[in-house]
Amino acid sequence: MGTNTTGHFYECTLGEGVHFRSIRDERFKTQRISVNMMVPLDRQTAAANALLPAMLARANRAYPDYTRLGQRLSELYGASLTGSVHKQGDIQVLSLTTVGIADRYALEGEKISAELTGLLCASLFEPVLDENGLLPEEDFLQEQRQTLELLESELNDKMQYARRRATELLLEGEPAALSRCGTMEEVQQLTREEVTAAWREVLQKAVIEIMVLGDCSPEPVLETVRQRLPQNRQPLSCRSEVYPASGTVREKTESMDVQQYKMILGFRSGLPAGEKTPALKLMSAVLGGTPHSKLFQNVREKLSLCYYCSAQYNIGKGILLIESGVEGKNLEKAREEILRQLEEIREGHITQEELDSAKMSVANGMRTVEDYLGSTENWYLTQTFRPQILTPEEFARQIEGVTAEEVQEAAKACVLDAVYVMKGLEE
Repeated sequence: MGTNTTGHFYECTLGEGVHFRSIRDERFKTQRISVNMMVPLDRQTAAANALLPAMLARANRAYPDYTRLGQRLSELYGASLTGSVHKQGDIQVLSLTTVGIADRYALEGEKISAELTGLLCASLFEPVLDENGLLPEEDFLQEQRQTLELLESELNDKMQYARRRATELLLEGEPAALSRCGTMEEVQQLTREEVTAAWREVLQKAVIEIMVLGDCSPEPVLETVRQRLPQNRQPLSCRSEVYPASGTVREKTESMDVQQYKMILGFRSGLPAGEKTPALKLMSAVLGGTPHSKLFQNVREKLSLCYYCSAQYNIGKGILLIESGVEGKNLEKAREEILRQLEEIREGHITQEELDSAKMSVANGMRTVEDYLGSTENWYLTQTFRPQILTPEEFARQIEGVTAEEVQEAAKACVLDAVYVMKGLEE
């Protein structure tokens, strides 16, 4: 078992594909314990996997229904146990998370960390199964219905829908193009047998990241989880592939019931996470990440071609998305001007004010990550498969050291690969 201890930071490997990380921070009065199970995002399994965390969080053998488990959590000073699913590049992340007060604030000296870990492990490893060995029908139907409602709400949120469609176009044929929950049709067609099989499969084949954050000692959590983990696991290989631009710009236009057109330009850098990452991240901020950025100052403010216009770089997939809301008559002008602003950076036309403002914005954002347990966990999860694990502070210092020339080279690496437009029905 490999270990590493630095101050309040502790990490070790519990077995094949199981990693434990603890960051103790006594500024918090709470503790957050989570088990994050990572599997390749696959159309055949995405929907079943997506229902799984929320179903497991509803009950376990010791507290066999939602009401009794909720009562026990209430007794633990209003603790919570939740399940969630998200995607990280080509990877689907299934999480069970419990949050409660720190042990030192328990009125009767209760070991809250041990209680919460026990509940989390019971829900993960000892769920309620019926006489046929299946997860409960009531829980299945409830979570199936809620997942369908979630997918429908995403469809109704036109900005989110446009972003998803643009990503599908840009990453066509790649796992990252898939929804983290599968499609509505796939969720509707699910069976309890499939979700139960997904539970058994995930326990054996997921890459598992266990996180303990806040005012919590790692030792009791570590020992409890170690004893409950299945033996002879065979974790799947998890990684996100980064590809260069195809050489042909794919374009797609859809008509929706909207007043404001939405245009998203998708670029590929072809660069995996590594030494060029800080420059790429800073470049997207110089381009469209702050009120001092080129897109905000020129396309939105000076020329009034967009209602909004911003850029965001996805490190895991090496892609840049530039999102904008425009009037139909300004569509082509906005596109030309957005590309011209990127070209400005490629040619090295970057003012000191633009560079300093972008550095301050990104670095300050990094330094607030550890002010929240949820964002701290998310930061380290995104670092899981990267060549070097950085703290938010280390990444902030890298950002501050990026030169204008490195930003220029980062912009040159980004090549337009897809354009998505959502227009109004009247057109």
